This record gives sequence, C-alpha cells and structure tokens, in this order.
Amino acid sequence: MPKHNAFSAAVTALAIVAAGPVLAANPMVGGAPMLETKNIVENAANSKDHTTLVTAVKAAGLVDTLSGAGPFTVFAPTNAAFAKLPPGTVEMLVKPENKAKLTKILTCHVVSANAMSGAIAKMIKDDKGTHPVKTVGGCTLQAKMQGEKITLTDENGTVATVTIADVKQSNGVIHVVDTVLLPKT
Repeated sequence: MPKHNAFSAAVTALAIVAAGPVLAANPMVGGAPMLETKNIVENAANSKDHTTLVTAVKAAGLVDTLSGAGPFTVFAPTNAAFAKLPPGTVEMLVKPENKAKLTKILTCHVVSANAMSGAIAKMIKDDKGTHPVKTVGGCTLQAKMQGEKITLTDENGTVATVTIADVKQSNGVIHVVDTVLLPKT
C-alpha cells in the first residue's frame, strides 16, 4: 500500500474512533426532530401531529409525571387518531369535571418500561402471536404483529397500529399510533 493511502486510511480510522459509535437518529415526528435529550412531553409538544395529545396531557395534569424520570413507553395517538373519536369527545374529555376519565384514557397508553419495538416483537413471538401489555392505567392491551407493524388491541376490540416506532426520549420511548385506545366500557 502506498504511503499516502496508508496515511489516509489511518486518518479515517482515527476520525471514526474520535466520533464514537454512529447511532441511528430518531425519526422526525409531526415535522419536528425528536431529540433523545428531551423528555416525552418536551418532544411531543414540538410535534404538529400531537397537539391534541399535549392538550389532553395538560388537562389531565400528567405533564409532571410524563416529564419525570421514567422509564415510560408511550403509545402516542396523533391528532388524526383523536379525530376518529365521535364528534365532541375530545372537547368533553378536556373539561375539568372529566379529568379522571381523561387520565384513565391517557394512562392506558403508557407502560412503565422502556419497550423498544424489537423487544415488543420478541415478546409477541415468544407468546405465540399475542402479548398482553399492562398499562399504568390498569388496561391490558394485546400486542400483535400485522406484517412488520405492531398493533395494539384495547379491551373493547379497537385496534391501533404503530406507525412510527422507537422514538427515543430521555425518559423512555414513544411509539406513534393511529388510533386512541380506550379502557373497557
């Protein structure tokens, strides 16, 4: 190998070592970068697709909880997911007199763990196709695979699909879902 090629290879190798391991960047969510240095609430507040969720989290008084140390896994419904609910539902839920019901719905989207999609997929496989997911709200969701996507079925039979997985946060992970999951009615 000529001297200049050996030198070039050595400089490149040093640059790679100095830079450290290359980590996959978080996907953009709602047109905003999701920074691993920010917590769940800080990142969700930057997503234009999660303004309804952020409003609901504030109305339920869950900002401090979801800004805390965690770890949390949040299945985060988009504005379009909330729009699938019957007309007037969101407006009714964010009223102070409905705080307990709203809190129950939101906490049925939260797990006390840092569950990346690969781990969830493995649990689904290990459990022969369906894995029960216990939420902090007391709901049990059924996680399944639909092709390469994870789906979650609530206690009423409603199915949500994870549309963006593994959005790392300083206090856990967000998986964006296309449907609001509800507690048993």
